Amino acid sequence: MKITDLMIQETMIMDLQATTKDEAIDELIASLNQSGRINDPALFKEMIYKREAESSTGIGGGIAMPHAKTKAVNEPTVVFAKSKQGLDFEALDDELAHIFFMIAAPEGAGNTHLRTLAALSRLLVDSDFIAELMNTNTPQEVSALFDAKQAEAAEKEAAKEKAKAEKAAQASSTESGANNVRNNSGVIVGNADTDDFVVAVTACPTGIAHTFMAEDALKKKAQEMGINIRVETNGSEGAQNVLTADEIARAKGVIIAADKNVEMARFDGKPVLQRPVSDGIRKSEELIRKAVNGDAPIYRSQGGNTKDDGAGDSKMSVGSKIYKDLMNGISHMLPFVVGGGILLAISFLVEQLGGSDNPIFKLLQTIGGEGAFHFLIPVLAGFIAMSIGDRPALMPGMVGGLMAVNSNAGFLGGLAAGFLAGYVVIGLRKALKGLPKAIDGLKPILLYPVLGLLIVGTIAYYIFDPVFGALNTWLVDALGNLGTGNKVLLGLLLGGMMAIDMGGPFNKAAYTFAIGVFTSSGNTDGAWMAAVMAGGMAPPLAIALATTFFKSKFTEQERKSGLTNYVLGLSFITEGAIPFAAADPLRVLTSCIIGSAVAGGLTQLWSINVPAPHGGIFAAALANHALLFLLAVAIGSVISGLILGLWKKSPTLVK
Repeated sequence: MKITDLMIQETMIMDLQATTKDEAIDELIASLNQSGRINDPALFKEMIYKREAESSTGIGGGIAMPHAKTKAVNEPTVVFAKSKQGLDFEALDDELAHIFFMIAAPEGAGNTHLRTLAALSRLLVDSDFIAELMNTNTPQEVSALFDAKQAEAAEKEAAKEKAKAEKAAQASSTESGANNVRNNSGVIVGNADTDDFVVAVTACPTGIAHTFMAEDALKKKAQEMGINIRVETNGSEGAQNVLTADEIARAKGVIIAADKNVEMARFDGKPVLQRPVSDGIRKSEELIRKAVNGDAPIYRSQGGNTKDDGAGDSKMSVGSKIYKDLMNGISHMLPFVVGGGILLAISFLVEQLGGSDNPIFKLLQTIGGEGAFHFLIPVLAGFIAMSIGDRPALMPGMVGGLMAVNSNAGFLGGLAAGFLAGYVVIGLRKALKGLPKAIDGLKPILLYPVLGLLIVGTIAYYIFDPVFGALNTWLVDALGNLGTGNKVLLGLLLGGMMAIDMGGPFNKAAYTFAIGVFTSSGNTDGAWMAAVMAGGMAPPLAIALATTFFKSKFTEQERKSGLTNYVLGLSFITEGAIPFAAADPLRVLTSCIIGSAVAGGLTQLWSINVPAPHGGIFAAALANHALLFLLAVAIGSVISGLILGLWKKSPTLVK
């Protein structure tokens, strides 16, 4: 398939009018939408920004490649655009971007399409080709240039294949072939015993563009430097050109240019450079030189861990690292919260109808309360620890969490135990680093578990459990003694936080607080669960109402998407409002925060208690005042919907 089959002329923008990154993204998406290549501009835009949040697609050299792979795409398409004046796209080299390729790939993109997009990405590391692109004036000239370049690349590939066959035949007739190393086309290029040889892995979150640009940049630079290299790509089609154990063993160093997880255990004992994929594109010479010289940390696979993230935690801010570790614990805890919590809530309903001796009540209490809910804090603590210290930290983290449950240190004690266990294991790795290599195998199966458990258990027993137990008791008592006015204020705060970032840190902080109080009170105080659930249900319901009753303010695709928010809102899935918030953050977020705060405050004004940590409308029947809970949600949703509908501009007027 030709690149120009995807880069159709009707979508090209030869004079981009945008002056900012946001405007450029909007203008490119508008071209896709007008040509019918996408079916949900709001969702596509959300996915574009999600990719930008991971790392800028302004790759430098005057090029930006925003891209997304999503069900919002009808047909694989690349929008080409040129900006004469250039604009700040937050490029990696801080230079203005002049050439843009917006890649739209459907979730089910075929291998042919993905290979074509990879071919496009590889062309863009050629500075001469980019200069030629800058001089084009019409879509026809752009298409002709890409067709010619792709034909030239095909000729070179054919020549390589011919050389491969000739040299392979020659090598097979010599006894020295056993120690030879093949280049990326399979051609033997030298002897690994005497020549410099490195291996690399490239990967980006979507696996469409940067993966292959980094591959090509590393290969070209290695050729210039006279160094043999093998590059494995982890793209949308999965791992290609997978490195063999023999190649890894022979390599002087390993380059991991990746922004997502790659298989790491195979590199145990090798010098490994772990960098963002962007460094593979722009700092290829530096990476190759360091790899050849062995100027990289020796990688050690700990406790059977097979994956690591290419960017490395060292690239994160302290706040981002803490949030990542906390979310790892919460994400693994949520199934226990939802499953156990709803069964536990149903048991309360059964108790009201059949009494505490009812066998169904006892069964549900055993499964939900004594079963699933008993694991909440240990699972939370264990997976926080694992996020920090890998698998050796899981067991001491879980035990620390269980000790918090048994000592009444509760949710806070579990959080502290999880972080403690993770960093204790990291400390043990450093402390035991100087031991003889002969006992390296004992570290993950004996030393880390025993010493980690002893240290974490001792600190939890003598410090965490007494301190957090007292603090937890004080918190529950203080919340229980709040006056109506203070309860309403806290309800307003918790409800509003659910809408600030719709699934982000503020949302999770409010939800985590409510879960903490819920578990600490013996799974009976659902007042704060009522506030966060009402606050979380309001935004998607508000979107649904606004798109229904203010149709002229939304596009046809937005109206269709709005209908799904009725279901999402009733199910307590706040994230349904995210595409609309991404497209118009000021109006959508402001209106949703107001409505969610009102909904949360009303639950406290009316003393509503929802004894379930999830479920939305399905948990409403379990509330002590079910109709009032639904009324609070309805009032908050209507307020947000009205504000948004009246405030929002018509589609053609949105700035």
